[in-house]
Amino acid sequence: MDYNQTESPMTPLIETTHLSHRFAGQPVLQDINLRVEPGAIYGFLGPNGAGKTTTLRLLLGLLQVQQGEARLFGQDIRTSRLPILKRLGSLIEQPSLYGHLTARENLEVYRRIYGADKARIDAVLQLVDLAGTGKKKAKQFSLGMKQRLSIAIALLHRPELLILDEPTNGLDPNGIIETRELIRRLNREEGTTIIVSSHILAEVEKMASHVGIIHKGKMLFQGTLPELKHMQQGKSLLQLDTSDNEGALRLLQSEGAERKNGHLVLPFTGKDGVGRVARVLVQNNVDVYLLQPQQNDLEQLFIDITSGN
Repeated sequence: MDYNQTESPMTPLIETTHLSHRFAGQPVLQDINLRVEPGAIYGFLGPNGAGKTTTLRLLLGLLQVQQGEARLFGQDIRTSRLPILKRLGSLIEQPSLYGHLTARENLEVYRRIYGADKARIDAVLQLVDLAGTGKKKAKQFSLGMKQRLSIAIALLHRPELLILDEPTNGLDPNGIIETRELIRRLNREEGTTIIVSSHILAEVEKMASHVGIIHKGKMLFQGTLPELKHMQQGKSLLQLDTSDNEGALRLLQSEGAERKNGHLVLPFTGKDGVGRVARVLVQNNVDVYLLQPQQNDLEQLFIDITSGN
Protein backbone atom coordinates (compact mmCIF):
# COMPACT_ATOMS: atom_id res chain seq x y z
CA MET A 1 0.00 0.00 0.00
CA ASP A 2 1.36 3.47 -0.96
CA TYR A 3 0.93 5.69 2.09
CA ASN A 4 2.07 8.72 0.10
CA GLN A 5 -1.23 8.70 -1.74
CA THR A 6 -4.82 8.96 -0.58
CA GLU A 7 -8.11 9.01 -2.44
CA SER A 8 -11.06 11.24 -1.66
CA PRO A 9 -13.98 12.67 -3.66
CA MET A 10 -13.55 16.06 -1.92
CA THR A 11 -11.43 18.88 -3.31
CA PRO A 12 -8.56 19.26 -0.83
CA LEU A 13 -7.68 22.59 0.76
CA ILE A 14 -4.00 21.66 0.47
CA GLU A 15 -2.55 19.38 -2.18
CA THR A 16 1.09 18.95 -3.13
CA THR A 17 2.22 16.85 -6.08
CA HIS A 18 5.74 15.40 -6.23
CA LEU A 19 7.01 18.28 -4.09
CA SER A 20 10.79 18.13 -3.68
CA HIS A 21 13.29 20.65 -2.33
CA ARG A 22 17.03 21.02 -1.90
CA PHE A 23 19.26 23.18 0.26
CA ALA A 24 22.82 23.67 -0.99
CA GLY A 25 22.31 20.73 -3.33
CA GLN A 26 21.20 18.40 -0.54
CA PRO A 27 17.66 16.92 -0.75
CA VAL A 28 15.46 17.85 2.22
CA LEU A 29 12.10 16.89 0.68
CA GLN A 30 11.55 14.05 -1.75
CA ASP A 31 8.31 13.52 -3.70
CA ILE A 32 5.87 14.80 -1.05
CA ASN A 33 2.21 14.26 -1.97
CA LEU A 34 0.35 15.97 0.87
CA ARG A 35 -3.44 16.18 0.96
CA VAL A 36 -5.49 18.05 3.58
CA GLU A 37 -9.27 17.72 3.38
CA PRO A 38 -11.75 20.49 4.32
CA GLY A 39 -12.73 20.30 8.00
CA ALA A 40 -9.73 18.18 9.03
CA ILE A 41 -7.24 18.59 11.83
CA TYR A 42 -4.19 17.23 10.02
CA GLY A 43 -1.32 16.18 12.27
CA PHE A 44 1.94 16.53 10.34
CA LEU A 45 4.29 14.30 12.30
CA GLY A 46 8.00 13.77 12.23
CA PRO A 47 11.18 14.19 14.26
CA ASN A 48 13.12 17.45 14.21
CA GLY A 49 14.81 17.87 10.84
CA ALA A 50 12.34 15.61 9.03
CA GLY A 51 11.19 18.37 6.63
CA LYS A 52 8.00 19.62 8.32
CA THR A 53 8.88 23.32 8.51
CA THR A 54 10.32 23.31 4.97
CA THR A 55 7.04 21.85 3.68
CA LEU A 56 4.96 24.48 5.49
CA ARG A 57 7.21 27.30 4.27
CA LEU A 58 6.71 26.09 0.71
CA LEU A 59 2.93 26.05 1.24
CA LEU A 60 3.04 29.68 2.40
CA GLY A 61 5.34 30.85 -0.39
CA LEU A 62 8.12 31.65 2.07
CA LEU A 63 10.34 29.35 0.03
CA GLN A 64 10.19 29.05 -3.74
CA VAL A 65 8.90 25.76 -5.11
CA GLN A 66 11.79 24.09 -6.93
CA GLN A 67 10.15 20.88 -8.11
CA GLY A 68 6.56 19.68 -8.11
CA GLU A 69 3.42 21.64 -7.24
CA ALA A 70 1.80 23.12 -4.13
CA ARG A 71 -1.86 24.06 -4.44
CA LEU A 72 -4.07 25.62 -1.76
CA PHE A 73 -7.80 26.12 -2.36
CA GLY A 74 -7.16 24.71 -5.82
CA GLN A 75 -4.68 27.50 -6.69
CA ASP A 76 -0.94 27.29 -7.31
CA ILE A 77 1.07 29.08 -4.59
CA ARG A 78 3.56 30.29 -7.25
CA THR A 79 0.98 32.24 -9.24
CA SER A 80 -1.77 33.01 -6.69
CA ARG A 81 0.06 33.66 -3.42
CA LEU A 82 -1.83 36.81 -2.34
CA PRO A 83 -5.36 35.39 -2.94
CA ILE A 84 -4.29 32.24 -1.07
CA LEU A 85 -2.82 34.11 1.92
CA LYS A 86 -6.05 36.13 2.33
CA ARG A 87 -7.86 32.86 3.06
CA LEU A 88 -5.46 31.36 5.60
CA GLY A 89 -3.74 32.15 8.89
CA SER A 90 -0.37 30.85 10.01
CA LEU A 91 2.07 30.64 12.88
CA ILE A 92 5.55 29.55 11.85
CA GLU A 93 8.24 29.22 14.53
CA GLN A 94 8.25 31.94 17.25
CA PRO A 95 5.31 34.32 17.88
CA SER A 96 5.88 37.87 16.58
CA LEU A 97 4.38 40.26 19.13
CA TYR A 98 4.84 43.80 20.41
CA GLY A 99 5.93 43.21 24.00
CA HIS A 100 5.06 46.76 25.21
CA LEU A 101 1.45 46.43 24.03
CA THR A 102 -1.51 44.63 25.60
CA ALA A 103 -3.24 41.71 23.87
CA ARG A 104 -5.98 44.05 22.62
CA GLU A 105 -3.45 46.62 21.37
CA ASN A 106 -1.48 43.93 19.52
CA LEU A 107 -4.67 42.77 17.85
CA GLU A 108 -5.61 46.34 16.90
CA VAL A 109 -2.31 46.74 15.00
CA TYR A 110 -2.98 43.64 12.94
CA ARG A 111 -6.72 44.34 12.60
CA ARG A 112 -5.90 47.46 10.62
CA ILE A 113 -3.53 45.52 8.38
CA TYR A 114 -6.14 42.82 7.73
CA GLY A 115 -9.02 45.30 7.45
CA ALA A 116 -11.07 43.29 9.94
CA ASP A 117 -14.00 44.67 11.94
CA LYS A 118 -13.27 46.05 15.41
CA ALA A 119 -15.77 43.60 16.89
CA ARG A 120 -13.54 40.76 15.73
CA ILE A 121 -10.96 41.66 18.41
CA ASP A 122 -13.36 40.77 21.22
CA ALA A 123 -14.38 37.60 19.40
CA VAL A 124 -10.84 36.26 19.00
CA LEU A 125 -9.86 37.25 22.56
CA GLN A 126 -12.78 35.13 23.79
CA LEU A 127 -11.79 32.29 21.46
CA VAL A 128 -8.25 32.07 22.84
CA ASP A 129 -9.22 32.78 26.48
CA LEU A 130 -7.33 36.08 26.73
CA ALA A 131 -10.31 38.40 27.24
CA GLY A 132 -9.42 38.91 30.91
CA THR A 133 -5.81 40.05 30.45
CA GLY A 134 -6.75 43.76 30.57
CA LYS A 135 -3.74 46.12 30.69
CA LYS A 136 -1.17 43.36 31.10
CA LYS A 137 1.64 43.76 28.56
CA ALA A 138 2.48 40.93 26.16
CA LYS A 139 6.05 40.79 27.51
CA GLN A 140 4.54 39.70 30.86
CA PHE A 141 2.62 36.84 29.28
CA SER A 142 3.61 33.21 29.73
CA LEU A 143 4.84 31.42 26.60
CA GLY A 144 1.47 29.68 26.33
CA MET A 145 -0.38 33.02 26.46
CA LYS A 146 1.94 34.46 23.80
CA GLN A 147 1.25 31.45 21.62
CA ARG A 148 -2.50 31.88 22.00
CA LEU A 149 -2.24 35.61 21.24
CA SER A 150 -0.30 34.81 18.07
CA ILE A 151 -3.04 32.36 17.06
CA ALA A 152 -5.63 35.08 17.81
CA ILE A 153 -3.80 37.39 15.38
CA ALA A 154 -3.87 34.65 12.73
CA LEU A 155 -7.64 34.32 13.25
CA LEU A 156 -8.54 38.01 12.86
CA HIS A 157 -9.56 37.73 9.21
CA ARG A 158 -11.61 34.54 9.72
CA PRO A 159 -9.31 32.18 7.79
CA GLU A 160 -10.65 28.97 6.32
CA LEU A 161 -7.28 27.29 6.90
CA LEU A 162 -4.85 27.58 9.80
CA ILE A 163 -1.22 26.42 9.46
CA LEU A 164 0.59 25.92 12.78
CA ASP A 165 4.23 24.85 13.01
CA GLU A 166 5.05 23.14 16.33
CA PRO A 167 2.56 25.29 18.33
CA THR A 168 3.22 23.40 21.59
CA ASN A 169 7.02 23.52 21.30
CA GLY A 170 8.57 24.73 24.58
CA LEU A 171 5.27 24.95 26.44
CA ASP A 172 4.69 23.59 29.94
CA PRO A 173 2.01 20.89 30.42
CA ASN A 174 -0.73 23.46 31.05
CA GLY A 175 0.25 25.41 27.93
CA ILE A 176 0.19 22.23 25.85
CA ILE A 177 -3.29 21.34 27.08
CA GLU A 178 -4.57 24.90 26.49
CA THR A 179 -3.19 24.99 22.94
CA ARG A 180 -4.56 21.53 22.13
CA GLU A 181 -8.04 22.45 23.39
CA LEU A 182 -7.93 25.71 21.42
CA ILE A 183 -7.12 23.85 18.21
CA ARG A 184 -9.99 21.43 18.78
CA ARG A 185 -12.39 24.28 19.62
CA LEU A 186 -11.45 26.27 16.49
CA ASN A 187 -12.08 23.22 14.36
CA ARG A 188 -15.34 22.35 16.09
CA GLU A 189 -16.89 25.79 16.58
CA GLU A 190 -15.37 27.86 13.77
CA GLY A 191 -15.13 25.08 11.19
CA THR A 192 -11.47 25.92 10.60
CA THR A 193 -9.35 23.37 8.77
CA ILE A 194 -6.02 23.07 10.60
CA ILE A 195 -2.65 21.57 9.72
CA VAL A 196 -0.45 21.30 12.78
CA SER A 197 3.11 20.02 12.68
CA SER A 198 4.56 18.33 15.73
CA HIS A 199 7.05 15.77 16.98
CA ILE A 200 4.90 15.13 20.07
CA LEU A 201 2.98 12.09 18.89
CA ALA A 202 0.75 11.69 21.94
CA GLU A 203 -0.58 15.24 21.51
CA VAL A 204 -1.43 14.73 17.85
CA GLU A 205 -3.19 11.49 18.72
CA LYS A 206 -5.49 13.45 21.05
CA MET A 207 -6.65 16.02 18.51
CA ALA A 208 -6.01 14.98 14.90
CA SER A 209 -8.50 13.45 12.48
CA HIS A 210 -5.84 12.84 9.82
CA VAL A 211 -2.14 12.14 10.07
CA GLY A 212 0.86 12.45 7.79
CA ILE A 213 4.21 11.02 8.86
CA ILE A 214 7.39 12.44 7.34
CA HIS A 215 10.89 11.11 7.99
CA LYS A 216 14.15 12.18 6.36
CA GLY A 217 12.21 14.21 3.79
CA LYS A 218 9.98 11.32 2.71
CA MET A 219 6.28 10.77 3.37
CA LEU A 220 5.87 7.37 5.03
CA PHE A 221 2.15 7.44 5.84
CA GLN A 222 -0.90 9.53 5.10
CA GLY A 223 -4.47 8.83 6.11
CA THR A 224 -7.03 9.06 8.89
CA LEU A 225 -6.11 8.37 12.50
CA PRO A 226 -8.24 5.16 12.51
CA GLU A 227 -6.37 3.98 9.40
CA LEU A 228 -3.07 4.55 11.16
CA LYS A 229 -4.23 2.67 14.23
CA HIS A 230 -5.44 -0.16 12.01
CA MET A 231 -1.81 -0.77 11.13
CA GLN A 232 -1.29 -1.81 14.75
CA GLN A 233 -3.34 -4.94 14.24
CA GLY A 234 -1.14 -8.00 14.11
CA LYS A 235 1.77 -6.11 15.64
CA SER A 236 0.82 -6.41 19.31
CA LEU A 237 3.54 -7.85 21.51
CA LEU A 238 3.60 -9.80 24.76
CA GLN A 239 6.23 -8.53 27.19
CA LEU A 240 7.95 -10.98 29.56
CA ASP A 241 10.11 -10.77 32.64
CA THR A 242 11.22 -13.97 34.36
CA SER A 243 13.76 -15.37 36.79
CA ASP A 244 15.80 -16.55 33.80
CA ASN A 245 15.21 -14.41 30.72
CA GLU A 246 17.97 -16.06 28.71
CA GLY A 247 16.47 -19.47 29.42
CA ALA A 248 12.98 -18.17 28.60
CA LEU A 249 14.31 -16.80 25.29
CA ARG A 250 15.59 -20.27 24.35
CA LEU A 251 12.42 -22.03 25.50
CA LEU A 252 10.15 -19.68 23.54
CA GLN A 253 12.07 -19.41 20.27
CA SER A 254 9.38 -21.40 18.50
CA GLU A 255 6.86 -18.77 19.70
CA GLY A 256 8.88 -15.99 18.09
CA ALA A 257 10.50 -14.67 21.29
CA GLU A 258 13.16 -11.96 20.86
CA ARG A 259 14.82 -9.06 22.62
CA LYS A 260 13.44 -5.67 21.55
CA ASN A 261 14.32 -2.28 23.07
CA GLY A 262 15.77 -4.03 26.11
CA HIS A 263 12.68 -6.17 26.74
CA LEU A 264 11.90 -9.83 26.16
CA VAL A 265 8.89 -9.93 23.81
CA LEU A 266 7.00 -12.30 21.54
CA PRO A 267 3.93 -11.90 19.30
CA PHE A 268 0.66 -11.58 21.22
CA THR A 269 -1.79 -14.14 19.84
CA GLY A 270 -4.57 -13.88 22.41
CA LYS A 271 -5.40 -15.48 25.76
CA ASP A 272 -4.68 -19.02 24.59
CA GLY A 273 -1.18 -17.97 23.57
CA VAL A 274 -0.54 -16.33 26.94
CA GLY A 275 -1.63 -19.53 28.72
CA ARG A 276 0.63 -21.65 26.53
CA VAL A 277 3.64 -19.42 27.22
CA ALA A 278 3.01 -19.50 30.97
CA ARG A 279 2.77 -23.31 31.00
CA VAL A 280 6.04 -23.72 29.08
CA LEU A 281 7.87 -21.48 31.54
CA VAL A 282 6.41 -23.00 34.70
CA GLN A 283 6.99 -26.56 33.49
CA ASN A 284 10.67 -25.67 33.01
CA ASN A 285 10.98 -24.15 36.50
CA VAL A 286 11.17 -20.55 35.26
CA ASP A 287 9.38 -18.11 37.56
CA VAL A 288 7.18 -15.57 35.76
CA TYR A 289 7.37 -11.99 37.07
CA LEU A 290 5.66 -10.18 34.19
CA LEU A 291 3.50 -11.44 31.35
CA GLN A 292 1.38 -8.74 29.70
CA PRO A 293 0.49 -7.25 26.30
CA GLN A 294 2.74 -4.31 25.46
CA GLN A 295 1.09 -0.89 25.03
CA ASN A 296 1.20 -0.40 21.27
CA ASP A 297 0.32 3.29 20.98
CA LEU A 298 0.96 5.81 18.22
CA GLU A 299 4.47 6.42 19.56
CA GLN A 300 5.42 2.76 19.15
CA LEU A 301 3.74 2.64 15.74
CA PHE A 302 5.79 5.65 14.63
CA ILE A 303 8.96 3.86 15.70
CA ASP A 304 7.86 0.76 13.76
CA ILE A 305 7.14 2.81 10.60
CA THR A 306 10.35 4.85 10.65
CA SER A 307 12.78 2.17 11.87
CA GLY A 308 13.35 0.78 8.40
CA ASN A 309 13.71 4.15 6.67
